[in-house]
Amino acid sequence: MGETNSIDRARYDFKKAMQEITNYKGRGTELISVYIPGTKMISDVTAYLRDEQSQASNIKSKATMKNVTGAIDSIMARLKTYKFAPANGLVIFCGEVPRAGDQTKMVQYAIEPPEPITAFLYRCDSEFFTEPLQSMLLDKKFYGLIVIDRKEATIGLLSGSKISVLKHFDSLVPSKHHQGGQSSVRFERLIEIAAHEFYVKVADSATNLFLSSILDLQGILVGGPGATKDFFVKEEFLHHELRKKVVSPLFDTGYTDESGLKELVENAKGAIIDMKLTVEKEYMQRLFREIRKEDAGLSTYGEEQVRAAAEMGSAETILLSEALNKFRVDVECPSGHKCTMTVEDLDGKITCPTCGALVKIDKSQDLIDSFFEIAEAYNSHVQIISGDSEEGDMLLRAFGGIAALLRYKV
Repeated sequence: MGETNSIDRARYDFKKAMQEITNYKGRGTELISVYIPGTKMISDVTAYLRDEQSQASNIKSKATMKNVTGAIDSIMARLKTYKFAPANGLVIFCGEVPRAGDQTKMVQYAIEPPEPITAFLYRCDSEFFTEPLQSMLLDKKFYGLIVIDRKEATIGLLSGSKISVLKHFDSLVPSKHHQGGQSSVRFERLIEIAAHEFYVKVADSATNLFLSSILDLQGILVGGPGATKDFFVKEEFLHHELRKKVVSPLFDTGYTDESGLKELVENAKGAIIDMKLTVEKEYMQRLFREIRKEDAGLSTYGEEQVRAAAEMGSAETILLSEALNKFRVDVECPSGHKCTMTVEDLDGKITCPTCGALVKIDKSQDLIDSFFEIAEAYNSHVQIISGDSEEGDMLLRAFGGIAALLRYKV
């Protein structure tokens, strides 16, 4: 569970940071985005930034000039903590963003992307430049791709938004003949034998490419024009372990080459989303079944109840709404009262639960991240539930976005 939680947490943190970054708008062209490939020397980046800082002194608006040079200073200070760029590169977003009234605040994000950055980029604009990272938000689970007709077939792989061609086949199966009488029957039989051998060849390659690989395929998408794809699947040419992963229904495509793979993925987008939601629904339906039992069965919900169960080690799976936008904070008031509490806004007024005085935040953490840490300590699984389904919406509205399936009754 630890490795799965680690991957899911990294993905959640990346997605949350991207949501925050894309929402920021500057008052002028003073929000800086820097993309640094893993092969780029940090010293070269710093030299480039010094040059940009020198040119920024020519900006007519004194406020904008001050904000741009300040942001570049902040980025260079951050880069001093790196001897080398991370393997996948580094992306830094920095700049002054508006707060209430005429106030602004400096924000800075240093992100190690889940995929390699290929080119150095510096941009100063009224919003952060996030386009190169957007495709990385997609789920990176793998899907096998097969497009087939009697003329050709192509096997591919989908990972996130990337489609890779693994193998292409030309069938050499004759499409027409002009023989009559007994010759007609013989040629028909030869054509069917050739087609059968072609299907076996494609299926054997699919076995070698998909079944013997280390990839954890979420499903296999099969497409093509006409009835060949249906015959290929129905007649069980594919290995029985691969047949279990074929997504139903099959998908119509106009082509069976590389463009056919792209068409297949486009037509199957809804099915891919549904597969992800199906996993989430299974967890939620299990929660509902437990809740309906006497004394709520092996379930609990609400932040404090779930936190208590998790810290006792009784939580098997913690279900958290992706829409939770809260923080776990350590605070202290002027009277010396200290406590840990959950708040929705780090910039809002927070009062001491003991005496009502305004408190100072000593430490803050995203609420979902705090549950990931508890789960890691007690070998529990964390399942993030999106709000795209009726069940996900109910988790947020009816249970405060936090519930758990238990190993044993608390």
